[in-house]
Amino acid sequence: MTPRKRYWMMKSEPDTFSIDDLARVGREPWTGVRNYQARNFMRDGMQVGDGVMIYHSNCKVPGIAGLATVASHAYPDPTQFDPDSEYFDPKSRRESPRWQLVDVAFERKLRRLIPLQEIRRHADALGDGFPLTARGNRLSVFPLTAAQWQLLLSLE
Repeated sequence: MTPRKRYWMMKSEPDTFSIDDLARVGREPWTGVRNYQARNFMRDGMQVGDGVMIYHSNCKVPGIAGLATVASHAYPDPTQFDPDSEYFDPKSRRESPRWQLVDVAFERKLRRLIPLQEIRRHADALGDGFPLTARGNRLSVFPLTAAQWQLLLSLE
């Protein structure tokens, strides 16, 4: 197996789109990201084959639920052009789209959810400013180091 190039965390609200939904469909465009830094990570940083941890947020027990793979290069998020979409952006134009996305492909559901509470107990090992444990950080997509990836997987 070829080693992964990079690692990422992508947050999703499970009542909107969960790891089980990704398992059912197999591959999905990661629509609706409306933060420039998160968009830039997808547009400029992600490469096909990169590893992704799917994190369930805004739920009773938030945590890492499964693994996926970046399955496409970045391309314009079509929801930005759809006036019926909650992600519609009236300032975005097809000739110069503001928002990009990548497709993600299901890899596997974790044997158990790794809850945020447990992740917080490893904050020192994950490093200063780790987005899941840093106060006020709301990024829905962010990079992980190989060491962070391995530590988080070891909690499974």
